[in-house]
Amino acid sequence: MRSYAAVDLGASSGRVMVGRVGPDTLELDEAHRFVNRPVRVPEGLRWDILSLYAGVLDGLRAAGRVDSVGIDSWAVDYGLLDADGTLLGNPVHYRDARTDGVAEKVWATVPAAELYAATGIQYAPFNTLYQLAAALGTRQLSHAARLLLIPDLLTYWLTGEQGTELTNASTTQLIDPRTRDWSYGLAARLGVDLELFAPLRQPGDPAGVLRAGVLEETGLRGPVPVTAVGSHDTASAVAAVPATGERFAYICTGTWSLAGLELTAPVLTEESRAANFTNELGLDGTVRYLRNIMGLWLLQECVRAWGDPDLGALLREAAAAPALRSVVDAGDAAFLAPGRMPERIAEACRATGQPVPGTRGEITRCILDSLALAHRRAVEDAQRLAGHPVDVVHIVGGGTRNALLCQLTADACGLPVVAGPTEAAALGNVLVQARAHGLVGDRSDMRRLLARTQPLTRYEPQGGTGPWREAQARLAAR
Repeated sequence: MRSYAAVDLGASSGRVMVGRVGPDTLELDEAHRFVNRPVRVPEGLRWDILSLYAGVLDGLRAAGRVDSVGIDSWAVDYGLLDADGTLLGNPVHYRDARTDGVAEKVWATVPAAELYAATGIQYAPFNTLYQLAAALGTRQLSHAARLLLIPDLLTYWLTGEQGTELTNASTTQLIDPRTRDWSYGLAARLGVDLELFAPLRQPGDPAGVLRAGVLEETGLRGPVPVTAVGSHDTASAVAAVPATGERFAYICTGTWSLAGLELTAPVLTEESRAANFTNELGLDGTVRYLRNIMGLWLLQECVRAWGDPDLGALLREAAAAPALRSVVDAGDAAFLAPGRMPERIAEACRATGQPVPGTRGEITRCILDSLALAHRRAVEDAQRLAGHPVDVVHIVGGGTRNALLCQLTADACGLPVVAGPTEAAALGNVLVQARAHGLVGDRSDMRRLLARTQPLTRYEPQGGTGPWREAQARLAAR
């Protein structure tokens, strides 16, 4: 039995989990959880990266003796370092407004269709490419000698070693998914200096050892290696899908819903681009072919606006509310920014001529129905575009705790849903570390271990998919 520290950073909180792995054992405990609270300053929305790093150190201190450390986080955001390795300001938050209108300027040089054919990455206004385009000509970028994505930045502070982990690098819209290397010609055309990026690393590669100062601050005894994992949290979460074959779809749920398939090659067709699917890189040469859906962010923002009412009571009210009375497009970028979410959902229903949900329970039901409908569309479209049929949908991540959402997704898709594990990203993080140290075998071995050791709940579809097809058609007609 060995112990591994998984640093798992989400958009609203971070945690350090300790995983214990043996021949037939996979246990996970939370050592420390801390808030990830962005800060709005005069120049815009920023991540409080020093607070996050302090949380990581506190977590490693609480974790005790571990055999390795791995870090995963959200994608696309980065920190800039000067030639001495000093951070040049707090990283910009992906919800910051600096990329408004930038994509159109990029497309004037490289048309959107050509960009997709080269990188396979869906359009999202916050992609790293657009962030860099927005930063061109700024004093900060002109003084930068290195760009490190968020998990690579924290790894650098822990170890003094710089690298760029591949699964997260693929979200920058600067990687060719066929070669799994930088798209050098594209970057040159757009004025992006790829020398800013540290050398690419694969999940499982060594990423250094904890510095002496980190050992002293955390009380750990060295050497403690740091292992590159699927540092994009979705890559780690997909690695922890407990599937028994290849005919499965997955939905990684949390602030976002990432719904799609695990493939062996990217889908770079114009039809795929028009459907806004992305081709992000995963473990062992795989491609995470998925669509980004706004996810439980919609409900999180409503709950925040309502003063954090009891979630259980809210979900009971939602379950009692009329089904599919009103739905919104859960992939609409209009819901990306924080603030006034209940009013914005009501406005979207009013604008499309649907009944306006009036109570908190009705708004919650509208959100969950809309998410399930978006899950259905993504699973259907992915199968069609990739020519890859599925028999089951696996839901992993925080949404597994929401039984109503899981059942609605099964109903909408007309497929059984297997929910679990909840801490998928942390478990995938741990398993990649364990595999790098020879404790588990390939992805199939990892998934068999997950299926044997983690609690899973199965939801069978109920009621037929007719009402969902009608709701889908109704939304498409608006």
